[in-house]
Amino acid sequence: MDTSQIVVTVVGLLLMGGVAWFFFGPRPQAAADLVGGTQRLRVTVKGGYSPDTLVVRRGRPVRIEFDRQESASCSDTVVFGDFGISQPLPAFKTTPVEFTPEKAGTFEFTCGMNMLRGRLVVEEA
Repeated sequence: MDTSQIVVTVVGLLLMGGVAWFFFGPRPQAAADLVGGTQRLRVTVKGGYSPDTLVVRRGRPVRIEFDRQESASCSDTVVFGDFGISQPLPAFKTTPVEFTPEKAGTFEFTCGMNMLRGRLVVEEA
């Protein structure tokens, strides 16, 4: 193996590691703030959900404000399938989604096309 092959192999391995970290590495989490008995969170929608992992308590009302900062058709709806929620998100507006999670666990939320994904972690109260 000559020097150029070694360099190409090392760079390829580094790039593969970077891609794996990007997709499978740690994600920032946001815990809900309790305001007047309601758990409140704010999520920015722009090429994805930020933050994409939300932590709330079971049995307490939740209000998630989705601030959609784009007009891409993929992000025009947010779906919480386990809760029977499908909420349109108008472009460049903030839209609240309200519900009360009655069971603990980890639940996925997605865009209408199932391409953007987030997680709702419901912990015991």
